[in-house]
Amino acid sequence: MQTDRLDFLADSEPHHREELSQSLVPVERAEFNYNWPMLARPPQTAPPGDWRVWLVMAGRGFGKTRSGAEWVRLTAEADPQARIALIGASLVEARSVMVEGESGVIACCPPHSAPRFEPSLRRLTWDNGAQATLYSAGEPESLRGPQHSHAWCDEVGKWPFTGGHATRTWDNLLLGLRLGENPRIVATTTPRAVPLLRRLLDLEEIGEVAVTRGSTIDNKRNLPRRFVEDIKREFAGTLLGRQELDGELIADQPGALWTRTLLERCREARATVPPRRVVVAVDPPASAEGDACGIVVAALGEDGIGRVLADASVEKASPERWARAVAAAAQAWSADRVVAEANQGGAMVESVLRAAELTLPVRLVHATRGKSARAEPVAALYEAGRVRHAGMFAALEDQLCGIMAGGEYRGPGRSPDRADAAVWALTELMLGRRGEPRVWTG
Repeated sequence: MQTDRLDFLADSEPHHREELSQSLVPVERAEFNYNWPMLARPPQTAPPGDWRVWLVMAGRGFGKTRSGAEWVRLTAEADPQARIALIGASLVEARSVMVEGESGVIACCPPHSAPRFEPSLRRLTWDNGAQATLYSAGEPESLRGPQHSHAWCDEVGKWPFTGGHATRTWDNLLLGLRLGENPRIVATTTPRAVPLLRRLLDLEEIGEVAVTRGSTIDNKRNLPRRFVEDIKREFAGTLLGRQELDGELIADQPGALWTRTLLERCREARATVPPRRVVVAVDPPASAEGDACGIVVAALGEDGIGRVLADASVEKASPERWARAVAAAAQAWSADRVVAEANQGGAMVESVLRAAELTLPVRLVHATRGKSARAEPVAALYEAGRVRHAGMFAALEDQLCGIMAGGEYRGPGRSPDRADAAVWALTELMLGRRGEPRVWTG
């Protein structure tokens, strides 16, 4: 009966749980929403077995943060000697997400037993003496001296790996994990094809790492309907969607000019630097029934960094429709130029664009080299850290990861129309203005 009750509560709608809590006496009601063993879905609780690391690798919105925070809380409450490391991609994220976030440690604790947080010391202290200390994965040496009995590592897939920071942080943590009789680590993350995550998955086979996998939809009862609809619309049918929503680890294709790891390294939440120039690049389709019309907006910031701002591509569009989409993108982003590949249709491309918006500053470019030859100098800009993606562009990034060195395109789709548009845009901004990429030497 107890198991049935727990399953019922974990799978019930939030308003049903609220109705049940209102039927309790005040003392019971005060504790109801903090009874994690009763409210958690089974995958959100630590698995049985003699594991050293519990890796929760799941899609966005699965409840990974809550799982990690509740594990920390239960560990601290049960062990006064616990010394717990809380490691985020940065100290800002460790504090704002892991400690003070809506699903963070403090929010998970009943008010009367919440730990005392001392930001200046980066320390949480429970009344029974248990402590947790915040660390940044960007500062591996900060973990060289301290000793711990437990650790929660959040979003290990996005830990900075320049200079080996991610693996050095993990190794220093392991070397200091020598307090107590059974040191353990919980690592929560959305999948990323990065070396540290692959290393942990390799240890799954020998039992050192217990892995919990899950998708965004597993937790849909607790997510806003609009959020679920938006992410389905944005990511449906893409490899990036399988990663971000379904929690799959998408392997990079050998020989690809772009990799998932590279794109994650180049990602920022939004453009924070004013643009010096903004262009809209267009890769027109051969016909309305053929490939998509690639439309990508990019900017050159005042800091000299190129940024992809938007993917406004349209599928199976007539010339009039994709031309209007280009005009709308140029107006929305205040573009100072539209760059259009003229190989498909020649002068017709310019006339179609000008019919949609007479004042569009259009420049036609002609592809005289293969897609890979045009793309390689742009990929080099990414490698050099001179390009950012201001957000996530699932379909575009899938195509970039399908372009091989040497000229082959391995999908998705027949043609990398969105990727071609991005290459033209960044070429215009950063590699000269003759329509063909050249190596940047500035």
